[in-house]
Amino acid sequence: MKKAQLTKGEFGEFYSGYIDRLDDEAELIASLENNTSEMVEFLKGIPSEKWNFRYKPEKWSIKEMVQHIIDTERIFQYRALCFARNEQNPLPGFDHDLYVLNSGGDNRPGSELIEEFKIVRQSGIFLYKSFTDLMLKIIGNMNDVNTSARAIGFIMIGHAKHHKDIISNRYL
Repeated sequence: MKKAQLTKGEFGEFYSGYIDRLDDEAELIASLENNTSEMVEFLKGIPSEKWNFRYKPEKWSIKEMVQHIIDTERIFQYRALCFARNEQNPLPGFDHDLYVLNSGGDNRPGSELIEEFKIVRQSGIFLYKSFTDLMLKIIGNMNDVNTSARAIGFIMIGHAKHHKDIISNRYL
């Protein structure tokens, strides 16, 4: 399933910023796998003294940002599973700032966060490999936005790329 096959009805405008970070020819499973490797190598290259750095006092540290990526991956994977199973009930949004505040991310070693990201993403890849083409096209409602299971996969990749760019440009 390629990104170019997505239709505007499969995701809300807010998520365009994530999806637009991917090439039209991006294939979902291969892109998830490639993005996982890219993110892990990138995160491993962050100097240890930078992991707790904040470019402004009110901003998240790199550790908190990686914890945010992990939490968001879990939430998006749950949403994709619900939609692929044809869940008819709307799924709620979540307050990402509240999640970060209560995550304890700053108290964890960077190496542990990297390993957890890798495992959570790998779990998502197995989940996506289990979906049929029909399951991927099923649209559900998350946070008052209609979204397909396949769009969520591309959103996860774009979300990770977005935060990688923020870390590169503002933290390193």
